[in-house]
Amino acid sequence: MTTLRTAVPGVTITETGLLVPEIADVLAGRLTDLDLALGGGMNKSLTSPQGQIASSDAEIIAEMQDKLLCLFNQMNPDFSTGRFQDGIGRIYFMDRIPGRGTLVTAQCSGAVGAVIPSGSMAVDKQGYQYLSVNEEVIGPSGVVDVVFQNLVNGPIACGSNELTQIYRAVPGWDSVTNAAPGVQGNDVESRAAFETRRQQSVSRNAKNTDAAVMAAVLDVPGVVDAWVWSNRDSVVVVKGETAYPVKPKSIFISVYGGANDAVAQAILSRAFPGVDFNGDISVTVEQRDGYESPYPTYVVGWLRAVLTRVYFTVNVQNSDTLPSDAETEIRKAVQATFNGEDGRNPRARIGSLIGVGRYYPSVTALGDINVTSISVSLDGLTWQTGVTMGIDQMPTLQDSDIAVVIA
Repeated sequence: MTTLRTAVPGVTITETGLLVPEIADVLAGRLTDLDLALGGGMNKSLTSPQGQIASSDAEIIAEMQDKLLCLFNQMNPDFSTGRFQDGIGRIYFMDRIPGRGTLVTAQCSGAVGAVIPSGSMAVDKQGYQYLSVNEEVIGPSGVVDVVFQNLVNGPIACGSNELTQIYRAVPGWDSVTNAAPGVQGNDVESRAAFETRRQQSVSRNAKNTDAAVMAAVLDVPGVVDAWVWSNRDSVVVVKGETAYPVKPKSIFISVYGGANDAVAQAILSRAFPGVDFNGDISVTVEQRDGYESPYPTYVVGWLRAVLTRVYFTVNVQNSDTLPSDAETEIRKAVQATFNGEDGRNPRARIGSLIGVGRYYPSVTALGDINVTSISVSLDGLTWQTGVTMGIDQMPTLQDSDIAVVIA
């Protein structure tokens, strides 16, 4: 059998991964191969015909090795993307969420006791149509919070006081508006969001743990985020930045998005038997597994997280090379990181720390922009390098709440 020999260094598989040679070493190897093939003494100048051949060969080999390295990295969930990440997800019986419309919590006013059915429609100032996710009843105050979802998938902004028109009349429903901006949707679930959900889904196979409950709730279609914690003490415990009082011997579940019936079923499937609940939503659920009609019923409760505005200030050094559209691009970069669409970070979440450190790479990557500082606030007055959301708060951000200061 003929043995092929080459001076080009090969790919090495080690315990730490795949090692590929530098392109300079590949080029040197091809020049050596050609020199031997031509009998020695070859002119190795890269401007010579043989030098051009060696350069082309080296580029082809290096590109192949880079793709091989990328392929090997796709086996690691920390780096996998696209179809490779989808394949890893299937091991956990997960599918990528194809897309989601922007969610908005609107204040609907009208007659006390009036029912706003699921699927009621409102329109924002841009003309986008939104459907209510759940049936709601207007309470004694004459106002009820209703979650609406954009019919169009994608990161479509809906700022404060922009969802203001009732599209389809409902008896007793008089007006609609939104005090806080909506939680932007996406065209398809991002790599970072998918990996975060995969990690949390490992707990989905368990029961009677906080992690299992949260994984089950996050798997409900339309749910943007959830936060779960159990108070195992016999006294009320105040939890989180907003000091939310959690009842003794109970489980606290904070959710934003999703149909109530589906969320309730997910909670029942994983929560502790006989546990007490917290929050403003109660749904009666049938337990059908292992039973015949009439099925036993349980009341499941949770808290609908309140949309909470977050404010950013980005200070940029003025210069002759600063792009004319710098403010617009900076706002886009901050929004992408905040909503988990930058490819590196998960979205800002319920009960999470929003630190400015993760926002610098997205802004500086724009080029020709010298960022001097970034600060964040929950009221637009007190600025810090990081803020922590309450366990009952769903962070949201609109372009007008991102101040770009050029000085």
